[in-house]
Amino acid sequence: MHEPISQRGGMSRRTVLAAALTAGAAAAIGTVAPGVAALTGTGGGEPTADWFARPPRSVRPKFRWWWPDGLVDPDEIAREIDQIADAGFGGAEIAAVHHSIKDKSVLDTAHHGWGSRPWRDGVEAALRRAARRGLTVDLTLGPSWPAAVPGVAPDDEAAAKELVLGRASLSGGATYHGPVPRPLHAPAPGVARQDLVAVQAARVDSANSTRKETGLDLSSVLDLTATVSDGALSWTAPESGDWVLISYWQRGSGQQPESGPHCAPAAHVVDHFSAAGTAAVTGYWEDHLLTPSLRTLLKAAGGAFFEDSIELETDGLRWTPGLPEAFEEHTGRPLLPYLPAIVLDRSNQVFAFDPQLTRQIRHDFWETVSGLFNRHHVRALRDWAHSLGMSLRAQPYGLQTDAIASAALLDIAEGESLGFKNLDDYRSLAGGRDMAGHTVLSCEAGAYNGSAYSTTWDRFLRTMGGAYAAGVNQTVVHGFSYATAPTAEWPGFAAFSPYNGAAGYGESWGPRQPTWRHAEDIAGYLGRVHRVLQAGTVRADVAVFRQTGYTATGIGASWFTSTGVPLGWTHQFLSGPLLDLPSATVSRGRLAPDGPSYKALFVEGDFFYGSTPTLAVTDARKILKLAEAGLPVVVLGAFDQALTPGVPAPDETDRLRAILTRLLALPNVVRITDKAAVGDALAGLGVTPDVRHATASTLLNAHRVTEDADFYYLCNGKHAETVKPPVAPIDHDITLRRTAGGGATVPYLLDPWTGAAVRLAQYTEDGDEFTLRVTLQPGQAMIVALGRPGMFADRHGNRPHAVTTDADQVLFTRGGLTVRASTAGTYTTRLSQGGTVTTTVPAVPEPITPSRWDVEVEDWFPGSGPTRTERVHRALTLDTLLPWSQIPELADSAGIGRYRTTIALPDDWDSSHGAFLELGQISDTFRVTVNGTRLAPVDRLHPVADIGPLLRPGGNLIEVEVATPLINRLRVARPAVFGTTARQAYGLVGPVRLVPYRQALVE
Repeated sequence: MHEPISQRGGMSRRTVLAAALTAGAAAAIGTVAPGVAALTGTGGGEPTADWFARPPRSVRPKFRWWWPDGLVDPDEIAREIDQIADAGFGGAEIAAVHHSIKDKSVLDTAHHGWGSRPWRDGVEAALRRAARRGLTVDLTLGPSWPAAVPGVAPDDEAAAKELVLGRASLSGGATYHGPVPRPLHAPAPGVARQDLVAVQAARVDSANSTRKETGLDLSSVLDLTATVSDGALSWTAPESGDWVLISYWQRGSGQQPESGPHCAPAAHVVDHFSAAGTAAVTGYWEDHLLTPSLRTLLKAAGGAFFEDSIELETDGLRWTPGLPEAFEEHTGRPLLPYLPAIVLDRSNQVFAFDPQLTRQIRHDFWETVSGLFNRHHVRALRDWAHSLGMSLRAQPYGLQTDAIASAALLDIAEGESLGFKNLDDYRSLAGGRDMAGHTVLSCEAGAYNGSAYSTTWDRFLRTMGGAYAAGVNQTVVHGFSYATAPTAEWPGFAAFSPYNGAAGYGESWGPRQPTWRHAEDIAGYLGRVHRVLQAGTVRADVAVFRQTGYTATGIGASWFTSTGVPLGWTHQFLSGPLLDLPSATVSRGRLAPDGPSYKALFVEGDFFYGSTPTLAVTDARKILKLAEAGLPVVVLGAFDQALTPGVPAPDETDRLRAILTRLLALPNVVRITDKAAVGDALAGLGVTPDVRHATASTLLNAHRVTEDADFYYLCNGKHAETVKPPVAPIDHDITLRRTAGGGATVPYLLDPWTGAAVRLAQYTEDGDEFTLRVTLQPGQAMIVALGRPGMFADRHGNRPHAVTTDADQVLFTRGGLTVRASTAGTYTTRLSQGGTVTTTVPAVPEPITPSRWDVEVEDWFPGSGPTRTERVHRALTLDTLLPWSQIPELADSAGIGRYRTTIALPDDWDSSHGAFLELGQISDTFRVTVNGTRLAPVDRLHPVADIGPLLRPGGNLIEVEVATPLINRLRVARPAVFGTTARQAYGLVGPVRLVPYRQALVE
């Protein structure tokens, strides 16, 4: 996002720009300076009711918006921006993706490719309409992914490089005479140049061999490069042992962006490790794309440049010509003798030395690559984006590089629900974000293999529930496809479907989907969650130090992932570079006290290298300094015998162990040898989590703190989508700690579906700790705020509350503290000031199950064109609710169903009565209307609504509108693609019950 720069009248820079564009006065904005800053705080002052209920566009979810390159119409682009805005979303990311189109010639890339004039016209149309609607538009750095530039050829300096090997085996005493061994694999099309980097000979050492790697003796490695003449080599192996000749060839990888071509001339992926590769990207934008009008529009409605995950494909080792020099500068040693242990053949290691040495060599190499990637690619692109008033958002993984450090450099780091294996992958990026003082961790959300047109929003919400607890606070929904393209069939162009002839991954949301009718409810829910999770600063209990900062691996932390999280603990991952940041200080026993405020640092062996207890000397010094400043540290493993992660310099191991001896001698440092002892070690150091519950639970939490309040996001989720058994409902007490502000404090329940914020009426308070009951269905989430009385326009002040009750519920109503019960009786409530009150609840009507439903179905069919839908209306009466797939008239239907029933209530029904409407199983999205009044959105994962205020004596009309995905229709409309998908159980299935209650004041 962009920093609001003060203007006369209090308008932000972006508001001024958007207003100027709307009025056609763009010339008036030329002197406004750009800026980039994080979203923090609560919008000035303590949270109001609207602060939560009406989240601004800036925190609302976005769409990944797939275009068929430049084959787009500006008027249609403007319409689609309106559709996204009208549905309550906050923006879109334009991406050239068309995997579904096999014959690329129909896209006319010569005239309508990525970066062409029609593409630019489409981008300007999107930005212009977005400025008027208050949306932001992000742009990918190039066509599809990885980052590529039109006109860059495989042999160019800026193109991605690979180091490939050739090899020949020799017996002792044998002579090799002939051409230098050629690469094992032919170059990619378009690669004309292959440069010999080096030729080596090495003796085979079977003691170092593994199932996949040939062992070599490092001391035997000989550099034969100088003996090569006119491409030929003559060399006789020593008599002892078997030998191997290894040649290394540098060449372009020839990789093109995914599912191309996207433009003419064709684009090739750039070198991500050199200044030349990044300069090619920025230079193309500056020279070919950034017209004066586009620059102006970006300042008005541009959000971020985006780079997808770094999926560099190669037959060998990812390479850049400057690597040998960079390696020697980083390590003080030449790279060439170590190359056998580094070179790859189609992602497989080929040779190895002594296991420990091999591990250290590879660590040094990839640490060097990481430095080049972060310096020449991430930082350079970020700084360039800032020069245009834009941010840089990126998925900094896919390589063996320090993604945690990359996340600290990026304005917005992004993960993904498809590629991330579990929540610890998000926690890795969150550590970099929070130590660097950024705010947003984004997620490419909702891509599922083989689920095109069958993805439900409840599945999406279950996926994202845990991700939010792990640090995500921005959602980029995957995705929204442009309306049409050549060869597209009903219901329109879909970027990823068909995919290899079958249903693809990723949904194409938008008006083509029946559920789009209710999309505003989903956008509101996500926006309110984002609003809270972008407020203030994050709090995490423990920082876990990671010697190797990879992510998208699924590798977690000992004890914390399996045991600590189920007990309420939160953790994030840090890597060495983060300890150099300005935030890496200790105050009052907290690391980064103005940020995540970690209470302890946990150090264990490097999971990526056999859990070996390693630390770099520089990192050990930093950790010692933090511990000496008072930070509690728990060390797991034999760190008294620690090794360096890279190849040690003379005496470096001794220096490391001397530092660790000092560290382990400190009273606030505990070394353990069993991961089961982590919890006891933390307790012994006086470290406890901000969230506690007595028994292990699937409850996940995230904690944010502003000057005025503590916000706790709570979700009944799971660590990974594949974890079994499934998550079950939870119902238990939870204790939350107040850390912000001071003075009187009360808890509030914030409903992200309705936007309501109400003061909780039942809890216990012990100092800064509040204990309350949490009841959540699988995937369901709730938000609790701890703040002063009167927040969110609450009128109940600091009135006494209930501590315990045997009624169903205690709540604050206009009359005061009130008990609610579904059965008659006398209920006892103990109050916070010490008294006990009994309340009598009169007779309550029995639950009612409707016996008859009138159903009208708007059944969707393919129309006369790929974007036209025919709607056939059907009417039926049901005595028993069933999924559409089991109703003969609706078995292959998809669309919108409207269910109506009338429920009779007794004549003595008055204001003391109320009722919950339980909908049971319902799919997918829905809305409820009672006696002509539409309810606020109902929790999709717990479809129960309090409809008490809308009920009356006599007949009450209940209407439930349900929208379904399209798959049941597409199964029969396009069987070649979707026919293998089973019919899905959509519709209102129930059981539906009206459960009355009565309530009475506690007096």
